[in-house]
Amino acid sequence: MNILVSGGGIFGVTAAIALRARGHAVTLVDPGPLPHPLAESTDLSKVVRIDYGSDADYTALGERALDGWRRWNAGWPRPLFHETGVTFLARAPMQPGGFEHDSYALLTARGHVLERLDAQAIAKRFPAYAPGAMVDGYYNPLGGWASAGAVVDQLAREAAAAGVAIRAARVERVVDRGALVDGEVVRADLVVVCAGAWAPLVVPELAPVLRAVGQPVFHLRPRDPALFEAARFPVFGADISRTGYYGFPLERGVVKIANHGTGRAIAPDASAREVDAAAERALREMLATTFPALADAPIAYRRLCVYCDTLDEHFWIARDPARPDLAVATGGSGHAFKFAPVLGELIATIALGEPHPLAAKFRWRPELCAPARAEAARHHEPSS
Repeated sequence: MNILVSGGGIFGVTAAIALRARGHAVTLVDPGPLPHPLAESTDLSKVVRIDYGSDADYTALGERALDGWRRWNAGWPRPLFHETGVTFLARAPMQPGGFEHDSYALLTARGHVLERLDAQAIAKRFPAYAPGAMVDGYYNPLGGWASAGAVVDQLAREAAAAGVAIRAARVERVVDRGALVDGEVVRADLVVVCAGAWAPLVVPELAPVLRAVGQPVFHLRPRDPALFEAARFPVFGADISRTGYYGFPLERGVVKIANHGTGRAIAPDASAREVDAAAERALREMLATTFPALADAPIAYRRLCVYCDTLDEHFWIARDPARPDLAVATGGSGHAFKFAPVLGELIATIALGEPHPLAAKFRWRPELCAPARAEAARHHEPSS
C-alpha cells in the first residue's frame, strides 16, 4: 500500500517505522524540524512508568514497553532511556481507590517487588523532600525517564534509513483517498493522522472530542545539585493525582518539574505558549512545602507542553468507520510517550484493520461529549 502518515511526533514516527517494516511505501509528512519544537513529544525528558493505578491494560502495555526501551538502548549509539526507578509518594496514607495504593496493589499482584516507604524512610532515602511532606508511597525500581527529543530524532533517522520518505510540509486536511499537503492533493491508499493537538484541524469532525491543553513545564537550576542526583532523587510523582506535580532527577544542571493536571485550553497552532504567573506561583508554593532547596531556585527555562486530550484520556487509535482509507492515532493525553517501543505496532495493526486486544479501548468514539476522565495519575480539580 501507499501510506501517508501525518505528523512526526512519537505516534507518527513509530507508526511510520512499523508500517514500513510490513513492506508498505510510507511517506511521513511533518512541517519539521523533528522533533518539532511545539510538539508534545519534544523537551528534555518524559517519564517511563508501568504504574497505572488499577488499569491492567496500560500496566501490561507498560511492561512490554519497558522491555522495548531496554532493547532500544542496547542497539542505539548511546542510551536514551535512563532506568532510575520511580517514586510515587502521597501526603496522606495510601487508600484504596487512590492512584498510589491501586498502583502498588496491582503491580505487587503481578509479581513486581516494590519498596513501601513511610515518612521516616522517605526522609532518609530522599533528603530533598521536606520532612513529613510525604508520609506514604513506594519506590519502583522499574521505570525512569527517556530523553524525549533525542528519542524522536533517533527514530526519525531510523525511519529514513528504513526507506520512509520524510517530507517537510503541512497536511491541511484529509480528502478522499489522500490529503491536501501544502495546497497539493497527495493520493494515498491509507492516510494515518498522527498530528497530536493538530488532529482536529486535519480531521475537523474530531473537534468535539479532542482538545488542546497547555501544561506548565519548568527547568530549575538548584543551588545544591547533589540533592537532586538520580540516586537520591529519582523520577517522582508528588501526590500526583491530587497535585499534578511530577519531575526528574538532575540532568544538564537542571531539575525538570511539570504538572500533569487540568492545564488550560490553548489553540494548537498558537506560537506564543507562555507559562502564566499563576502557574509559577503554584509551583513555588509546592516547592516551599515539598522541596525547600528548590523554593527559590532560578528557572532556567519554561514552556507549555500541549497535550492532545481525549475527553476520557484514553488514546484514540482507530479507523474511521465511514472511511476505510483513514485512520487516526492521537489523543496522547499526556501519557503516551512511555509506550513508544510498542506504540508503532499498535497503531499499524489497528490502522490496517487487523484485530488487536486494545482496539475497543482506543476505538472511534464520537459519543464522547462530557469529561469522563480515566488516567489514574492525572490531577483534576474538583468539579463545582
